[in-house]
Parts: sequence; C-alpha cells; structure tokens
Amino acid sequence: MSGTRHRLRPAVAASLHRLGPRTLRGRLSLVALTTAALLMLVLTVAFNAVAQHRLQHQADDELRTRAAAVATTVDTSGPTVRVLETSHDELLDANVWIYVDGRLLEEPPAAGPLTHVADALAGRGGRRCVTADVHGPLRLCSQPVSGQKSDATVVTALDLSPYRSSADTLLLGSLTLDAVMLACTYALTRLAVGRALRPVRTMTDQAAQWSAVASDERFGSVRHPAELARLGTSLDAILDRIRTLLRHERQLTGELSHELRTPLSRIIAELDWWQTSPRTDDQTRATHQVIADAAESMRTICDTLLDDARGGALTAPGTAEILPTLHRLAEVLYLPGHLTVITEGPCVVAGVPPALLERIVSPLLTNASRYARSSVAVRAHRTPDGVRVDVIDDGPGVPHPFAGQLFEPGQRADPGDGHGGAGLGLPLARRLARSAGGEVTYDPGHTPGARFTVSLPAG
Repeated sequence: MSGTRHRLRPAVAASLHRLGPRTLRGRLSLVALTTAALLMLVLTVAFNAVAQHRLQHQADDELRTRAAAVATTVDTSGPTVRVLETSHDELLDANVWIYVDGRLLEEPPAAGPLTHVADALAGRGGRRCVTADVHGPLRLCSQPVSGQKSDATVVTALDLSPYRSSADTLLLGSLTLDAVMLACTYALTRLAVGRALRPVRTMTDQAAQWSAVASDERFGSVRHPAELARLGTSLDAILDRIRTLLRHERQLTGELSHELRTPLSRIIAELDWWQTSPRTDDQTRATHQVIADAAESMRTICDTLLDDARGGALTAPGTAEILPTLHRLAEVLYLPGHLTVITEGPCVVAGVPPALLERIVSPLLTNASRYARSSVAVRAHRTPDGVRVDVIDDGPGVPHPFAGQLFEPGQRADPGDGHGGAGLGLPLARRLARSAGGEVTYDPGHTPGARFTVSLPAG
C-alpha cells in the first residue's frame, strides 16, 4: 500500500505540472491571483463576521429598548403587580411576555411554542438574550423589573429575518466584489508582467538575430531596469566567450588547413607521379615511403596544433636538436626545384619538442621558399638567453607599409601576387613560439630579401 502511494505522488505532481501555466507570465499571474484570493477570503470572512455581530447587536438594542418601554407600564409599587394601560398597548404587547415571580402574567396572542422559550429565558433570570428558530429565526431578550414586594420580568421577541436578509445581501455583495477584484487583479497582473517581460522578449529576439548574423551588438548598450541590466551584462559576457570560442575554432581550422596543405600536396604529387607510368618495385617502395612520411607529418601537425589549442604545449616538455630537425623539415617540405636551402650552424638544442619546432619553423621556411629567387639560408646559433634560428631569403622582401601587419591572421601584402597562402602561417609560428616561451620576429632593416628570427629557450 505504501508503494502504491509513492507511485501515485509523482503521477499527481506530473498532472499538476501539466495543468499549470507553461509561461512565466501565466505562473506569476496565478501566484498573484492565489495570493489575492486568500487575502480576500480572510477579509470577507472577517467583514461578514463583524457585520453579523453588528446586526445582532442592533437587534439586541432594539429588544432592550422595547423591554424598557414595556417595563414603564409595569407597576410594582403596590402589593400586587399591575400592567398599566396605554394608548399604544397593541404595539407594546406585540411579542412581549410579562412574568411576576416566575409566573406568566401576560403574553402575546397566538404565541404558541414561542412561549416555552420565553418561559425558559425568564426562569434563568437577569438580562439575557437567546436565538430561537420557531417558524423562522427569532431573537428573545429578558429585562428584569424590580419592585418593593414582587419582581417582574419582561421578555421581548424580534423577528431576525430582515437582519439575516441584510447579512446575506452583504455576503453576496462581498463575494461579487471579490470576484470583480480577483478578475481585475489577474488582468492587471498579466498586463504588468507582460510589460515587464517585454524587454526580455526583445532581448530574446535580438539574441536570435545576433547569433544569425554574428553581430557585435551588446545587450548592455540598451537601457534596462537594474535586474535586466545585470542579465544583459551576463549575456554579453557569455556572447563574448562564445565569439572567442568561435574565433579560436575558425583559427584552428584555418591553421590545420594551412599546415596540412603541404604534406597533402606531396601525397597527391607522389600519387600522380606513380600513376603516370609503370614503376619498378624500388620506385614504388620509395613512393610508399614518401606517402607514409607525409601522413606521419600530417598526424604530427594535427597532434601539435590540437595540443596547443587545448593549452597543452607547455605541459609536454621536450628537447630538439635544431640542425637535424631543419634538415628533415627541408626534405619533407614541397619546395621548388630551383631553390638552394642551406642549413648551417653549431649543434644546438632547443627546449621544445621536435614536432613543435617543426611547426614553428615550417611556415617561415615555406614563406621564404615561396618568395626567394635562388636560395634560402637557415642558420642556428646560441644566444645568452637561449637559441636562435634565422630564416633568410633573397626575395623582394616585405613591403615597408605592410611590416606592421605581418603577424595578423588573414593578412597578406599582395593577395594577387600569384602565390598561394591564407596569411595564417606567420601568426601560427609566432603563437606557437610564444606558447613555448619564445618569439618570432621580422627584421625590417635586412636587405636584400627578408629575415625572420625564431628565439627559443635552450634545451
């Protein structure tokens, strides 16, 4: 039985949740309506209780006034109690009982069962009032009249139907007013909440539009109430983080595409060469080895850039001999045949992994081979604070006005110069070098050609 109750509770809760309003506006309006209903219920009950008490007090006052008027007609000064005759006896005698020493002296005509109630009230003595239901609601009050030899008691009765009718009218009026007030409360609450939430709907529409067109608008640029201003500030911070992530994602995608283009071109070139005519077994094995080396280079590129994107470049320490790494890089790069690539210098060790060193130097060597006329020189040597690699070409050099934009992503001095490239290699090289505690710089005073310098910590 207990298990059945436990199963029913979630079902009831789910049903109530489905029946309840689904919008914040509806829920707030329902809360306001419920609160107002409870408050009006308490006020209505209290008001009608006070009204009924007041009406009963008025009825008792009228009964005591009538009893006092009848008491003036009762003469208790003599040896016997007498009821004096007045000009308005028919009014005073209506619903009036007079008792002398507990004995009924006078009663209204056709009193019937009501006389028994009056007898009991007079028998209790003192000033008392009771309510009886004899052919309708009646209120009876007793008024003692003291005398020298005998005591008398006057009991008066009053029909409560008019008072009950007034109380019912008041109750009906209160309920009608409550219904009108609740309807107005619900309507005004929905209107007020709707107006208060209008900026939220506007912000929602703006967010949808901004996300669609990648706008740089901000919620905080529009004046809002304090609560919505704080919400707008929080949403602006979230938008900034989202845009930063999207920018990093686009940058990573572009860098991967840029770096993978060279080994992929080498694979395609080897396959085209291999498919043009029949090859010997040795040539086929050489082609397979080149393709395998290019594929391994692609894997290394992906691992290096993804580790850097995850912030793991500095957490993966390693060392690399610069000259062997440069020789291997010169061999795997798809360089023009007319170029002479010279690598020289002492055997120095950089404090970065070989794969990271390749990714730093590779864009510089690719750029140099792209613009060089006849030769590219790569020199490595020690410095007091680490190691240094210079990449020098004898090309036209970098236009002086463009030198300040060299390391900005997507910038090229002359996009129509006939050379491929997306303007991502140099920014990538600098970013990877800085992640390892180094730097990539350009020497604007070097002529002819261009000289780029990689500074890295020593191994």
